[in-house]
Amino acid sequence: MELEPGKVAVVTGAASGIGYALAERFAQAGMHVVLADIEVDALDAAAERIAAHGVETLAVVTDVSSEAAVQALAAAAVERFGSVHLVCNNAGVVSKADAWAGPLSGWEWVMGVNFWGIVHGVRAFLPVLMEGGGGHIVNTASIAGLMPGFGASYDASKHAVVALSEDLFLDMRLSPVPIGVSVLCPGWVRTELMTSERNWTGGGAVPDDSMTFAVIGHHVERALAEATTPAAIADAVADAVIDNRFWVLPHDDFLDLAVARWELIAQKLDPEPAPQVPGLPTADEMLTEALAALEASADPT
Repeated sequence: MELEPGKVAVVTGAASGIGYALAERFAQAGMHVVLADIEVDALDAAAERIAAHGVETLAVVTDVSSEAAVQALAAAAVERFGSVHLVCNNAGVVSKADAWAGPLSGWEWVMGVNFWGIVHGVRAFLPVLMEGGGGHIVNTASIAGLMPGFGASYDASKHAVVALSEDLFLDMRLSPVPIGVSVLCPGWVRTELMTSERNWTGGGAVPDDSMTFAVIGHHVERALAEATTPAAIADAVADAVIDNRFWVLPHDDFLDLAVARWELIAQKLDPEPAPQVPGLPTADEMLTEALAALEASADPT
């Protein structure tokens, strides 16, 4: 699908990070942009900056974990612009709660945004694209959708996004209306993902950090600070939409790890941690750090 002036793009999680970069990339192509996010002030500021590119914008406060909210987003987009051509289901969060001993609310929040947010987005906008004669859907997953190791709830949600996106792609090949589907699976990107609990909607107190995040959190924060810019990811997404490609895999080093994981599966071997995740210490080094932290927490002195 060509990114042309006058066409309309909808982006969730658009107030910052990859979402904002996508909105800006589409605005630079002359597209009108509907920005959705749960952060009110950041969303309004983002919409103002996008409008400075000379396009029309619409900011809609949206909790993507709510079906009603996403349906309202679709209705608002159609009411304002009459049609939609490109939908980026991009909003995502990570929980630092312990997956096995922490509160279930951590799981529910992550799955609500990362998984159900995509489901709601596809179900709300697919009829709009159909009625408009076609378009394109981009679902933001992660390299965590192709290889575990980044946190159980996050990994599970992103694996689900990859699977539903692939099913959607295959279903749309049978559709009489041309609708492209892409799935974005990046590695480290310079975003505020590690502070996503600022938008906690899980009810009650935000869960305490797990031991895993207590050990690796500062390494991840450093990796994110040194990572690929959201603008570079947005360019990769735009290229995939124009070329009508399903896979958007911006990080070859992470892709190599995912391939190695599948080679283990092909040999029917037990899972192994990646020996070296780009930007992080080795698995052995992190294990040593984790054991030291565990020993320190158990020492009453």
